Formats: sequence, structure tokens, C-alpha cells
Amino acid sequence: MSQKFIPVVPKDIAADPYVSREWQKMLDGEIYDAGHPLFLKELIATRKKIKRYNDLDPESPELTTLLRDILGGCGENVVFNQPFRCDYGCNIKVGENFMANFNLTILDEATVTFGDNCLVGPNVSIYTACHPLDAQQRATMVEWAEPVTIGNNVWIGGSATIVPGVTIGDNCIIGAGSVVTRDVESNTVVAGNPAKVIKRL
Repeated sequence: MSQKFIPVVPKDIAADPYVSREWQKMLDGEIYDAGHPLFLKELIATRKKIKRYNDLDPESPELTTLLRDILGGCGENVVFNQPFRCDYGCNIKVGENFMANFNLTILDEATVTFGDNCLVGPNVSIYTACHPLDAQQRATMVEWAEPVTIGNNVWIGGSATIVPGVTIGDNCIIGAGSVVTRDVESNTVVAGNPAKVIKRL
């Protein structure tokens, strides 16, 4: 993860100057127009790809091809057990030797980046989308997003939740059922809600 991940802007988004600026604001953590029709169109396009992926035979050679089409970056020896769900897909990058168990959900309005040799348990959720506290402002469909960065050799236990803006260092273990609300120092085990350090490795 030495190089910053810069995702490719979807073609229809890039073709519209206003929406392209809004997309960049989304990636930069600024408030943006999340309800624009072209954003919704892109979400639907990804959902169609995800449906195809989840409906494939687990031994189909098309799984890897379609996964690489969905994700913004993908190393070798990568497995996403079906079902898998995400918003845009293009804002997700995984490194080498990645394995995600069933029901991984990633809301990738901002970038979500995994290093090498990561294991993700079943029913893990990773969020980047943030919404205003004010109900009237929230109803206008504006939002912002904060990236999630996960280092090398990280094991995320089943049913863990990682909230927007979190960075998890190398060699960490996230206990099952944890809610990770702040950055996690490398070489630590964290668990609980909110997750706290319970052991240093």
C-alpha cells in the first residue's frame, strides 16, 4: 500500500462536468449531491454486476473476471465468497492473498483499501458514507464520505463493523462483533463496542 489508491471515475460520471465535480467532492470528503440521477444510475449498474456475481456457480471461471470488473484494484489470489455487496465497487482496492467470507458489505463512497494477506470473516460491514445530523438537511440527499484503510496481514472477525474514516494498521486482529470507531494501531488485537485494545502482539 505504498502508493495512494486513485480510483478511475466511471465513464458516464466523467462525461458530465457537474457530476464529475460532485464525484471528486465525494472522494475528497466534501459534502456532495448524492441524490443526482447519474449517481443513482451508477449504483444500479454496480448492483446488476453484483447480482450476476452472486448468482454465478462458485466454481465458475467468470467469478474472477467479473470481480476484477467490479473492483477498482485487485491483487492475485483473491476470494470473495458469495454473496458480496458494495455500492460503486470502483472505489475498493484489495491487495494480494485476500479472502472475504460470506456477506461482506462495503459502502464505498470513499475509498476502501486493503493491504496484502487480509482475512475477513462473515457478515462484516465497512462503511464510508456519512449523513448530516440535521434531519432537514439529511432529507436533501446530501452526504459526505470518509475513507477506510486496512493494512497488511489484518484479520477481521465475523460481524465486525468498521465506520467511516478508520485506519487499521498492519498485523491487527479485529475481534468478532466489534464496532471499530477509531484508528487501530499496528500489531494489536481490538474487540468490543466501541473496539478497544485488549492485547499487543
